[in-house]
Amino acid sequence: MAFKFCLKNIGLVPFFILSLCAFIATSRDLKQLSMLERHEKWIARHGRAYEDEIEKEHRFKTFKENVEFIESFNQNGTQNYKLAINKYADLTTEEFTASFMGLDTSLSQQESAATTTSFKYSSVTEVPFSMDWRKRGSVTEIKDQGVCACCWAFSAVAAIEGAYQIANNEQISLSEQQLLDCSTQNNGCNGGLMTHAYNFLLENNGEGITTETNYPYEETQSVCSTQQSAALVTISDYEVVPQNESALLQAIANQPISVGLAASQEFQLYGSGIYDGSCNSKLNHAVTLIGYGTSEEDGTKYWIVKNSWGSSWGEEGYMRIARDVGVDGGHCGIAKMASFPIV
Repeated sequence: MAFKFCLKNIGLVPFFILSLCAFIATSRDLKQLSMLERHEKWIARHGRAYEDEIEKEHRFKTFKENVEFIESFNQNGTQNYKLAINKYADLTTEEFTASFMGLDTSLSQQESAATTTSFKYSSVTEVPFSMDWRKRGSVTEIKDQGVCACCWAFSAVAAIEGAYQIANNEQISLSEQQLLDCSTQNNGCNGGLMTHAYNFLLENNGEGITTETNYPYEETQSVCSTQQSAALVTISDYEVVPQNESALLQAIANQPISVGLAASQEFQLYGSGIYDGSCNSKLNHAVTLIGYGTSEEDGTKYWIVKNSWGSSWGEEGYMRIARDVGVDGGHCGIAKMASFPIV
């Protein structure tokens, strides 16, 4: 526009202003071209395919908006974490929330209580300075739920995997698909609760859960298969953690814990660092807490979270979230809906 204005009024402006206008117009064109090139490289890197040019144009617009937001945020440099142009960078917040965040707190109104009423770790008074269950072999590799809002199943399974490994010194990858297909208290790819998943395993004649290999993940809900679900791991009970970070620390010092989070847009684009940013107004995503620690740089305390969005998201699939920030229920509500299985 600036260059067109100069052309129309070429007799009214000095040559150097005309040159400046041309430079501005060219810079804008180059910036747009650069973004298009970045989008093409991003498409190739992540294997994205669009139905037609209309969808591609729409995705480019979203990609551009997200990239500009990410770069502006990171250049600001006032937070303890960075955002990243990850494989979700061409999705709007609304699209991402609908497909990847499936903690359905409305189901808790129908939830039956755990069969025990006490908190197993209430008498724990001393905990290690730091804990990382990955170092003890209690955490399986990062998984990817894909476009199915069943984070609740991945959260529950990771907690069971951890409890089983601690009790038996054997790491086994268990089946999210079995919970997705068979835990009818939950809504499959439309959301659920980890405690409903635990209830299913307790009520399923105590038969428990089978392996990932025996009942592999399909990224969609299907008919419950009794032939595939020959169980390997059983749980005897589960417990709900009191809604504060002190109790959560007592629990995580002893085993991985299923937790809910109030995840915002910045979760979608999280890259690295200790997350102390914005949160959703309500719990909407399920993850597994697998440890805690303290930053050597500035002493910031954090929780270590295992997510189910693939290893290219965050810190190779993991996230650190600020701990002991003085907020009721912890940052982004991390202590408001915590539970763990007993094997």
